[in-house]
Amino acid sequence: MRFTDFFKVVPQYFLPQQLLSKGMHWFMHIRQPWVKNTTIKLMTKAYKIDVSEAEDEDFENYPHFNAFFTRALKPELRPIDGNDQAWCSPVDGVISQSQAIQGHTMIQAKCHDYSLEALLGGDIEYAKTYTNGDSCVIYLSPQDYHRIHMPANGKLLSMTYVPGDLFAVNPATVRNVDGLFARNERLVIRFENEQGPFCLIMVGAIFVGSMETVWQGKITPDYLPTLQHWDYQNDEQHYSKGQEIGRFNMGSTVILLSPEGKMPGLGQIAENTPIQMGQMLAQYAEDNFSAQENTP
Repeated sequence: MRFTDFFKVVPQYFLPQQLLSKGMHWFMHIRQPWVKNTTIKLMTKAYKIDVSEAEDEDFENYPHFNAFFTRALKPELRPIDGNDQAWCSPVDGVISQSQAIQGHTMIQAKCHDYSLEALLGGDIEYAKTYTNGDSCVIYLSPQDYHRIHMPANGKLLSMTYVPGDLFAVNPATVRNVDGLFARNERLVIRFENEQGPFCLIMVGAIFVGSMETVWQGKITPDYLPTLQHWDYQNDEQHYSKGQEIGRFNMGSTVILLSPEGKMPGLGQIAENTPIQMGQMLAQYAEDNFSAQENTP
């Protein structure tokens, strides 16, 4: 472990992670004008947030800091990729990892592997869907836009809340905490479209005051001790590419999974590539949509 990593990572094992995150959630919703305005000013300066991108640039119009943090952007600044055979990035952030899944094994960092089954909350059958598939991990820092959008058109099938730790998801923690993404609390969201199934996973972290979706509202806090599952297969909930589906409060991570052979480009993106919501992420394999076009 690097010397600097030691001081960034080891204390997290002893911190009351959920209590601190609940405290952050409370603080982010304080409506006292001088508190929220001062906080917005300080955070904007500290993280170099580009307020000019916001749909409403006047921070005094936001009822609390969380409303500013999950602010809408000017629509023209995040055009949605128009290629029907490609995914767009669901978030602003940095592609911290992009890999072909080795069987059921995903590589987090040197000497740190984790399994699909663990990432997906122990769902062995569903994990088989992505055996030898492709994956992409996108890290959102506090300066990033924090709404989550659809990477492609899709029907919502189900969602599972997986309880867990709340370690930070910054590079130092990724390098040193074994099985981090399969260890932190997360939402496993399952979709399908005419090309097949795909999965989007929202990974929680310390100081992520809450995770929420447009179909279920706020999921955390409270931090539940057991798996929670929602089945939407009979609801016919369809979402379009680029449509907003959820939000993070403070920074965190989104993981995307695609089955074997469907989208090999998803696992071939250079690490540390910055990306914005709406930009092309990867394209379906040519033989995948060629076969679709030939289907009577």
